[in-house]
Amino acid sequence: MQKRHIEPRVKPGRGAKKTRGANSRDPERTSASILAAAVKEFTEKGYSGARIDAIAARAGANKRMIYHYFGDKEALYLAVLESGYVGIRSAEASLRLIDLEPKAAIEKLIDFTWQYFLTHPEFLSLLNTENLHRAKYLKRSARVFNLHSPLVAAISDILKRGVERGEFRKGADPVHVYISIASLGFFYLSNRWTLSTIFRRNLAEPEELKVRGDHIKEVILGYLRP
Repeated sequence: MQKRHIEPRVKPGRGAKKTRGANSRDPERTSASILAAAVKEFTEKGYSGARIDAIAARAGANKRMIYHYFGDKEALYLAVLESGYVGIRSAEASLRLIDLEPKAAIEKLIDFTWQYFLTHPEFLSLLNTENLHRAKYLKRSARVFNLHSPLVAAISDILKRGVERGEFRKGADPVHVYISIASLGFFYLSNRWTLSTIFRRNLAEPEELKVRGDHIKEVILGYLRP
């Protein structure tokens, strides 16, 4: 009976080439891990309180890799901000609002925005942090400006079609319409703890959240009626 030849298992030495495994990640996975860790760190501690060492520990990486993929702390923070905007804008694009009737399109945008805020509290936290800095870092991003042009164009198209069908009033500014949609949800969620205390109502309860979502639609559609 012929014996099967088995290669001996040798631990790699200092000059040996390691195969890809749990301890050696590809660039995309490494950068994604760092970015995810940075989102958590900046969300929890803000820009000033966040530490590169803590982000490295969260990501299971080292500071050298963070600097290699993203640069310094400011550059990493800006990458986090951009990823937040890319997330919501990409998800909005998948709604294909241009294919819907005007009223249905506005309702869908409102529902989406409200639900996105509910399921992505880290995004709201990052916005709060950046507003404390008066958009100091966001102003450096040309990418963010380009991301918002399709959104404004889509809302403009919806409003125009609504006016042509006699469903919407004339002169509604697409930017202000979106700001109203976002702010009616953003303010509520960002201040729900103080508002719940003041009014002695748990505004984070599912029923309260549902009522709020319906209220946002009524307010926006009420404004848009001719």
